Amino acid sequence: MENGDRLRIQLESAPRLYQASSRSFQFWKILALPLLLFIAIPLVALFAHVSITDLMKNLNQRQVIEAISLSLVTSFTATFITLIFGTPVAYLLAQRHSRTHRLVDTLIDLPLVLPPSVAGVALLMAFGRNGMIGGWLSAVGIEIPFTMTAVIMAQVFIASPFYVKAASIGFASIDPELKQAASLDGAGNWRIFREIDLPLSRMALLSGSVMTWARALGEFGATIIFAGNFPGRTQTMPLAIYMGFEIDMEVALTLSVILIGLSFLTLIIVKGILHRRIEADLEFRST
Repeated sequence: MENGDRLRIQLESAPRLYQASSRSFQFWKILALPLLLFIAIPLVALFAHVSITDLMKNLNQRQVIEAISLSLVTSFTATFITLIFGTPVAYLLAQRHSRTHRLVDTLIDLPLVLPPSVAGVALLMAFGRNGMIGGWLSAVGIEIPFTMTAVIMAQVFIASPFYVKAASIGFASIDPELKQAASLDGAGNWRIFREIDLPLSRMALLSGSVMTWARALGEFGATIIFAGNFPGRTQTMPLAIYMGFEIDMEVALTLSVILIGLSFLTLIIVKGILHRRIEADLEFRST
């Protein structure tokens, strides 16, 4: 068959292939609709019950202001602590030749699959007044449960794996030859980490940090067991929403809208970061 005949056949079959592809796409759109509606309808219903006027009025309530302030302070603190102590763990996980890799990886994954209430009980057994470590702390006058410190610890326990997993993927994606070349030029481990690992994995570190902050902001189960639900002291936004169902539904609706908005913005930021990273990788590979 000559090239001209092949080209003619391809041109003639192109419309049929396009129509078949279009029909297949429409078919999968119909199948995807039920789950998408199931997720979207409750969110729309929530926003439909809160007007801008009610939102602004409820934002001036003391309980709402305290819950928002406490949530922001504790979640940012938990994220900062995770950055400091989670980065070495992520770097260790990136070194897959380590004998302890699988054990460390499994340990980091555990908070992601454990029910948050179990995490709260575990923290209480470890740091409570009669706990494994809490008993010693209590003997010297240090009480952790039902304080702001307990809120932060619960958030770190639940949210830190998001940063560690993202950061370890970022560190592992760096070409080892770059670090080997730097080492041959006389660069030490700290300089390699500061000038190669951190800059090249910054997008993964940033996206992991944002996801960690968002997860810490929404933490509920471990917090209510380990830190309690005391307004102005340990009552974060999720706990205030829980209390609002019994006392003031308007407060619960207001805080729910705020949390959804913050979660939506977080996902937009993370997806934007990942999108830019993918585009940068494609441009690098094409050069």
